[in-house]
Amino acid sequence: MDSVAIASARSHIDTALSSLNIGHGDSRTMPQFAANLHYLFSEVPFLDRFEAAAAAGFKAVEFQVPYDYPAAELSARLRSNALKMVLFDAPMGDWGRGDRGLAAVPGREREFHDSLAKVIEYGNALECETVHLMAGVVGPGEDYKAAGRTYVSNLRHAASMLAGHGIAGVIEPINKKMGIVQNGPSYTTQGMHGYFLNHTDQARRILEEVGSSNLLLHLDFYHMQMLEGHLAETIRENIGLLRHVQIAGVPGRHEPTVGEINYPYLFDLLDELGYDGWVGCEYRPQGDTWLGLSWAAKYGIKRSRPASSK
Repeated sequence: MDSVAIASARSHIDTALSSLNIGHGDSRTMPQFAANLHYLFSEVPFLDRFEAAAAAGFKAVEFQVPYDYPAAELSARLRSNALKMVLFDAPMGDWGRGDRGLAAVPGREREFHDSLAKVIEYGNALECETVHLMAGVVGPGEDYKAAGRTYVSNLRHAASMLAGHGIAGVIEPINKKMGIVQNGPSYTTQGMHGYFLNHTDQARRILEEVGSSNLLLHLDFYHMQMLEGHLAETIRENIGLLRHVQIAGVPGRHEPTVGEINYPYLFDLLDELGYDGWVGCEYRPQGDTWLGLSWAAKYGIKRSRPASSK
């Protein structure tokens, strides 16, 4: 084959590879990471964590409970730091008394329905398009089947109501082996004792029963490893339902470099499968948050501290 023919063949190959989004070098979209502000940057007051996240190179944040602060204040912090809010939780009830959500708690349906007004208020103000509808706890001797019926009914109602405001609901399996972190920052946990929803297969069955395109799956790889294992297989099987992802090392819920999960492999798998959602960094730093971010340098996250935290 002469040089002209070789050049022509290479041109055709490059064109074909380009159409497949592969070729010379890695052209995939790397994961988009969001800082969980209840877990990261706890060295500074909560409202200063927005600046800290932006200085470190995060483009987005998540946190469980926005209701402790006026929506306008949180919105201003997001805007001034050019951050996107990507996830928060629906009101969970009385955290101090053991509530961990309301959606699967029989007898509290009205409270759950009324709480959606607060979800819509904060979702609109923060321009957040995803909310976690927490199931809650089923205690010893309580009717598990009744909780399941309540859960499906409440989720169906919430998915319909939120759809009109451009907000999608997600459900997340959480391990019930462990509980809150003693002496840890507010709302940080290693699990939730008695939590109703624990396995991906269970979540999938519930999503199918609810039957709404506005209710999707949220997977925390930490909880998955604690209860299920076979992470890659589960991700592949459920990628079409997957709206949000969170990460932490196992054991301990520390940086993703700590423990038994091969996160670089899973990040590559998410890219391979075309996952375009956010990956929430919901882990407890072993020490200084900024020093612990060395794992993320290859993804554009850096150790830069804002002047206010130095």
